[in-house]
Amino acid sequence: MLQSAIDDLTQRGAERGVDLRPGLSLIEERLQTTVASDLPFLDEASRYLIDAGGKRFRPMLVLLTGMLTGAPSSHPALVDAGVIVELVHLSTLYHDDVIDTADVRRGAPSAHVKWSNTVAILTGDFLLARASELSAALGVEVTRVMARTIADLCQGQIREVQGSAAGQQRIPGVVADRDHYLRVIGEKTASLIGSSCRLGAILTDQGADATEAVTRYGWHLGMSFQLADDVLDITSSSSESGKTPGTDLREGVRSLPVLLALDAEGPDSRLAKLLDEPSDGAVAEALACLREHPALELARDAARMEATKAKHALDSLPQSLVPAAAVEGLAYLADYAADRVG
Repeated sequence: MLQSAIDDLTQRGAERGVDLRPGLSLIEERLQTTVASDLPFLDEASRYLIDAGGKRFRPMLVLLTGMLTGAPSSHPALVDAGVIVELVHLSTLYHDDVIDTADVRRGAPSAHVKWSNTVAILTGDFLLARASELSAALGVEVTRVMARTIADLCQGQIREVQGSAAGQQRIPGVVADRDHYLRVIGEKTASLIGSSCRLGAILTDQGADATEAVTRYGWHLGMSFQLADDVLDITSSSSESGKTPGTDLREGVRSLPVLLALDAEGPDSRLAKLLDEPSDGAVAEALACLREHPALELARDAARMEATKAKHALDSLPQSLVPAAAVEGLAYLADYAADRVG
């Protein structure tokens, strides 16, 4: 579990002089105050996913990259940047659950199930507005980075819908091949993780070379995590992931394991027919087929390769910048990303 890895990293970092706990604690407090509203219902809705928990993975990356210069995790600008990236991430969860018609998020009913699509969408918009307000206080460059990232997130989501069976019913469709899939996950997932690392570097004045190095690290780490998530969407149970397995299959989204399996089986195969009719029974049968298919191991290899690229990006960090424990923490996350697919 990612949370266990983060807990381990936090403890080990504290023992080695890179203590994430003060910053993470401040981020948790700041999240609560930043989303506060004088409208009681909006206040409740905006705290719903915050209170449900979460790994705070992106804020932790802001802190770790910022600490490469020796800054403390409680550095005010790093704390605010951590809040910004988490709010943007949370906003996408509210929106994605509407798009995917997902019933469960973090082991609890999704916001659109608990209330309505309208509430979930507007709450996500409210969180984006709060994130934008904080970004403006940190300066033009932070605002520019986050505006571009939000645009990437939206573009990736639209690209995914265009490539899905559901999307082709109402908007111009595109061929959902591997290139398309990789662009989608680059925009939908890797962009925000890369930007989280970039903000940590920008706000501690690390210079152009280091900023680009940690951004590459974050981008490849994000690719690895999303590739792994798409494997786990097939292999895990609801109790393990907090989500319903096979969500992508139900939406007609072709993730890498599916694309590789279809390449092997062909367009007239039983698997192809099941994926064209995403009923509950067809999804269950398709999941059973995919769990036994060699394509799953190829997708795992792709996740491991991206994690390796993330670690290699750290090799180009200027040596003058790098407290060993902070770099070890980033490398540890890349190793975990490679290991989590099994």
